[in-house]
Formats: sequence, C-alpha cells, structure tokens
Amino acid sequence: MKNIQKIAVIGAGTMGAGIAQMSAMAGYETILFDIKAEALDKAMANIHKNLDGAIKRNKIEIDDKSLIISRIQTTHQFSDLVADVIIEAVVEKLGIKVDIFNRLAAQNADNAIFASNTSSIPITRIAAQLPHPERVVGMHFFNPAHIMKLVEVISGAATSPEIALTVKALAEKMGKKAVMAKDAPGFIVNRVARHFYVESLQILEEQVADLAAIDALVKASGFRMGPFQLMDLIGVDTNFSVTQSMFESFHYASRFRPSRTQQQKVEAGHHGRKTGKGFYDYSS
Repeated sequence: MKNIQKIAVIGAGTMGAGIAQMSAMAGYETILFDIKAEALDKAMANIHKNLDGAIKRNKIEIDDKSLIISRIQTTHQFSDLVADVIIEAVVEKLGIKVDIFNRLAAQNADNAIFASNTSSIPITRIAAQLPHPERVVGMHFFNPAHIMKLVEVISGAATSPEIALTVKALAEKMGKKAVMAKDAPGFIVNRVARHFYVESLQILEEQVADLAAIDALVKASGFRMGPFQLMDLIGVDTNFSVTQSMFESFHYASRFRPSRTQQQKVEAGHHGRKTGKGFYDYSS
C-alpha cells in the first residue's frame, strides 16, 4: 500500500477544517487550502477551539495541541497542493470537483490518491473525466468530522481495490469507523437518511406541525437532533444540494423531490448556523 506522509484538504469550511484536524491528529503533515483567507482564519480558530475542548475532556494532553497545530499549513495558493492524498471538500457540483481534480493531476504524481468527500455524486462520474481514474475514491466524512466516527469509502467502477483499502486504513488511523460502499447515488447513509429530511419538510409544508414540534417529536423518539436542527448544523444549502443530486441520480423519482421551502431558505442565504440563520435564528 502507498506510504502516506502528506495530506492536502481542499475547502476550509466546516467539513474541510474537521478533516484537516483529524489528519494532523493522526500525525500527517497537512495542507488546508481555500481561496478565501478569512475562511482559513475561521477554520484554524475552530480547530483551536476543538482541540481546547478535547483537552478539557481529557482526550488529548495540553502539549499535544501545539504539535497538532504545527502539522497544519494553510494556503490560498493552488500550486501548494502537492501531496500523497488530496481530499476535496467543496460544493456538491460535479463540474467544480472535476475541474479541481484535473488541475491537481497536472501538478501531482500519477499515483497521488484523489479522494472526494462528496455526499451523493457518483465517484465513477468524477473519475471518468480524470487521468488515472483508478486512483479516485470516495472518502465521505460526516459532520462534525472531528467527532463523528463513520467514514464511507466508496469505490467507483475504475477505483483500484488497493487504493480503496489504503483509504480505509487511512480513515482508521484517523480514529474513524470505515465502511466500504459501492458507487450508488447517496451511497449508504444519505440514501437511507434522505427521507428523514424530505418527509420532515413535507410535514412542515402541509402544516401538520411546526418545525419545533417535528424536531421535538424526533428527539423524543431517540434521535440526538431533530431534522431541522441537523439541517442547520450541516448547512441548509449543502443538504439541499445533496437532495437535488439524488433526485437527478434517481431519474427524478418523486420520493426524492427537493422541497420548495428548503430552496427558498437557500435563495435567501439562510444556510443555517454558518450564516446565523436557517430554519432557526442563531443571531442572538
């Protein structure tokens, strides 16, 4: 298997920052890239906060924090993205992901592993437009990435079994529970969970109950968060993009139809906790 020493993460949002933190905690030299300097500053502030929390919970020692931070290099220069494994955590748009990986292919070795944190776009579609598609694999973390244990490792039609096993081992070294999945829309978790969101939104639109009541009922059933609370945490825009992608991938099956209510939130810029307002208001 490939000897991994350096990992690059593209996208310094909530997911990208969490993945970079896990990479550094696992002992890897880590590059965190974003085109916006303020996104990198916010990401590092969150990583500091997460590590302080880990110290308080006795998960790491005080001296560990400075060592972990020292392993993370932030950059807005795309040319700095040369690594053994590169994980993209950008928007759920096929064209953007393909463009990023093609640019990476031009400046990285042919055996560099390209991993996508996509929630729903088939890995085969991404890999088919890239040189050496055998080194393209899905590595789907869950939010928040520094806490949630599960990682889906997805093999596309051309993905090398050795590459998939290497990424599974990498996820496990990060302290994750890795599961192998075939390349199907939504993979395992998002296919199962999609109706958790879609049906909740439909209940809201039909005025059967308000969103607070729906969240309270779901939590009373044993879930840690209600669907609207979880969408605000994940990002209303991200959740909507995944639903759109799955709706298209399942040939517009009505059971995956996106919600107009959610679309309106996205168009208004109410993307959840990250913008201060989503289904709930976090501005106060």
